[in-house]
Amino acid sequence: MNMNQIINMFTRLVMRRAMNWGINKGMDQLSRGKGQPTGQPGEQPEGQPRPRNDKQTRDMAKKMRTLGRMTRR
Repeated sequence: MNMNQIINMFTRLVMRRAMNWGINKGMDQLSRGKGQPTGQPGEQPEGQPRPRNDKQTRDMAKKMRTLGRMTRR
């Protein structure tokens, strides 16, 4: 195994972990509902869908993580 192969293998390993970390961090943030617009309780911004409840978004995030893992294989 030459040095170029070792460097490529290490780079792929680091990049895969960084991508997984970023994807998981983003999905967790989405499931917690951060970045949601704040306003009056019954008020919806125009053109925005109604926010889902926490359990539904957590389930969706979990499904998206597993889907992402399956597509990377």
